[in-house]
Amino acid sequence: MNQGQDPLTHQIIGCAIEVHKELGPGLLESIYQEALAIEFQLQGIQFHKELELPVSYKGYPLGAQYRLDFMVSNEIIIELKAVEATLPIHHAQLLTYMKLTNKPKGLLINFNVPVLSKGIKRFAL
Repeated sequence: MNQGQDPLTHQIIGCAIEVHKELGPGLLESIYQEALAIEFQLQGIQFHKELELPVSYKGYPLGAQYRLDFMVSNEIIIELKAVEATLPIHHAQLLTYMKLTNKPKGLLINFNVPVLSKGIKRFAL
């Protein structure tokens, strides 16, 4: 385990690695999301999948609704991708979700890589 990496983050990454080991790169994001939900269940990790995130402006609700890929143990937001490379907009998306939910930790996981450890980015506010 990396220094500073909490046990829950370590367990989440282990689940993602297991999914990647079984399925490999090249599938749709939705497939990885379903598989990761199954792995979380198998490991006894509490999570919400596609959690709706309302957005407001100065206390007024906006029509936009976002869906978090995962909120794990009401602590860590996980944003999944299956892209050639993550872009700054993907980082901004996760950071925005973290700010809107007031959650200090997030993981951006891109499954479309040969070795999953190269596709995981940790974020903290």
